[in-house]
Amino acid sequence: MPRMLDVSDEVRSEIGDDEADRLLGGGRAPDSYECTSCRTPGDTYADPTSTVLFVGEETAVLAFAHARCIPSQVVPVSEEQLAGAVRSISQTQPAAAPHLGVPAPAAPTEPLAQPTAPGQAAILGITCGLVLHGKVGHASLVVEPTGPVGRPGSTSGEDEFLDLLQDAGFQRVTDLDETPDQLPGWSVLVAMGKLHAILQPAAAGGSTGWWQAHQPLQVTDAWRMAASQLSEVTMYAVPAGVVGRQPREDLLRQALERAVALGQVVAASLPLAGT
Repeated sequence: MPRMLDVSDEVRSEIGDDEADRLLGGGRAPDSYECTSCRTPGDTYADPTSTVLFVGEETAVLAFAHARCIPSQVVPVSEEQLAGAVRSISQTQPAAAPHLGVPAPAAPTEPLAQPTAPGQAAILGITCGLVLHGKVGHASLVVEPTGPVGRPGSTSGEDEFLDLLQDAGFQRVTDLDETPDQLPGWSVLVAMGKLHAILQPAAAGGSTGWWQAHQPLQVTDAWRMAASQLSEVTMYAVPAGVVGRQPREDLLRQALERAVALGQVVAASLPLAGT
């Protein structure tokens, strides 16, 4: 019986054709595994299975996941996170995932927004929470830079953060109860119960990181369940200083409602990559 294994072109390009063919042929893939996303058992003969390559600065580790949870892809991580993944996999997998000594690309860092004046650099902050759209709780991210964001090369000092996102397809929010349209090519990467990145379309095809966590952010079970049930995450974006870090979801909603009234919120629904 053939294995139900998917090796994406992105993973294949990292591990090489020979290793990919050995995986597909069954020589390097386990019969059973613990899904690296939802942490429940999987069977490569019975369950469509994705290969997920965690790539650090010097080494990489291949893990396995239900295809319904996360597509086959490359996930950049730090060496510290990679060591934790190795420990987690070796403790839980019936057959340990192979440790691949493949060269790793430079790991992306949390992006700095375009500074609006010399010496200034805005970092994108992320707040996770459930936001009700009517009576349905939607897993949501609120993205707020720490300072004004200008277009590359701009010297005007004007904050163009929302304009840049609107150019990318995000829409102004007029009613917080309405679910925004899904934005093609963008997605939210959640793996091993943590938020890793927000991905945007790459010029050469595929996806690239728009925002990447220095340390993957732990999300609540309720947030992860809502994201999994709807297979999407709502991303809201506001200018610096509009919402702030709110300790409770009711306070987060109140802050968003005030920002919507001021016309200071754009949003889109982003497909979920992982659970």
